Amino acid sequence: MDYYDDLETRSPEARETALMAALPRQVAHAKAKAPGYAEILADVDPAKVTSRAALAKLPVTRKPDLLERQTPRQPFGGLAAIPLGEAARLFASPGPIYEFESARPGFWRVERALFAAGFRAGDVVHNCFSYHLTPGGWILDGAARALGCAVIAGGVGNSEQQVEAIAHFRPSGYTGTPDFLKVLLDKAVELGADCSSITRALVSGGALFPALRQAYAERGVAVLQCYVTADLGLIAYESEAREGMILDEQIIVEILRPGTGDPLPEGEVGEVVVTSLNPDYPLIRFATGDLSALLPGTSPCGRTAPRIKGWMGRADQATKVKGMFVQPAQVAQVLKRHGEIARARLVVTRQGDSDAMTLRCEVGGNPEGLQAAVAASLQDACKLKGAVELVAPGSLPNDGKVIDDQRSYD
Repeated sequence: MDYYDDLETRSPEARETALMAALPRQVAHAKAKAPGYAEILADVDPAKVTSRAALAKLPVTRKPDLLERQTPRQPFGGLAAIPLGEAARLFASPGPIYEFESARPGFWRVERALFAAGFRAGDVVHNCFSYHLTPGGWILDGAARALGCAVIAGGVGNSEQQVEAIAHFRPSGYTGTPDFLKVLLDKAVELGADCSSITRALVSGGALFPALRQAYAERGVAVLQCYVTADLGLIAYESEAREGMILDEQIIVEILRPGTGDPLPEGEVGEVVVTSLNPDYPLIRFATGDLSALLPGTSPCGRTAPRIKGWMGRADQATKVKGMFVQPAQVAQVLKRHGEIARARLVVTRQGDSDAMTLRCEVGGNPEGLQAAVAASLQDACKLKGAVELVAPGSLPNDGKVIDDQRSYD
């Protein structure tokens, strides 16, 4: 069995000892170098944060907190430990949330996930994460190159040109969202192009549904998934065992009761909260908003790190559609533009092998042109196309829900 490094097979006791030894140093570093953490952790003695119980007493920082903190004066909310000018790349993700990559090798640590998915030095990788303003493309591009792979910078869209590049360069691997690989393979069939060189894939940015994974297997592509965020880098990844997702070696993960700072026991579904050991972006108890649960035991593949069940939805109402976060605030933007709408709910479903969203709007009558205008506003706010359905006033439940994710993750 091949492993990325010896960290993956150390004893659970050795791993926990190493993480708890690093924890007080990271808390002290965050307080000293990141102005935001100097405030958040003002009353915390880093030397006493040497256990998970002590960690559980520290404040949780959530995405909305980050949004509120980020200003031109403090572009990363005061949570970065390096000055703006020392960053290598700067990003603006939907929200907007501003992120960065430093020049530190392995900033996002995704090499480990690529290796577990079978990628090796000398491979050619077709990368279909976006390189435009958001970090996804750069995250997988940098990891693949650090592993010794050549990268086709495919990005998103332009499926016909991407298929031509695949047929020409003959990559063995794909990285991107789960759904877009099917778009490319179907386009190849349509064009009569040979894309059979792709035999493995590492996907992220959306749920890999079992039926879709099986469909890829039937086309000769072994697909594994990883759990990566722009703030934290690699959180967890699949191995060939496909029994849960293995936690990265450079983070401390807690599963908390949603909306609280209280850790839940193994097996209980709660919010994934991460403390990162990245010295340049030392996020302490950073809540992802994602739901998961810790699994018992270790992976049959021989890696000994704890595992989580995988992505099980959102702790808040935000969700991912085609790899992009959609927030209640974006739905609110649409309503502000169209005063005729009394109430609205964004319903997210699956249509075949793709995500789909429909904005159901309570409107009196059927004003001419409103449906098309709202659809344009929805695409402008969310950067994704969606259908619009006008319904009678009082049709939607008065339960405060703005986004209704009806996809099944079983």
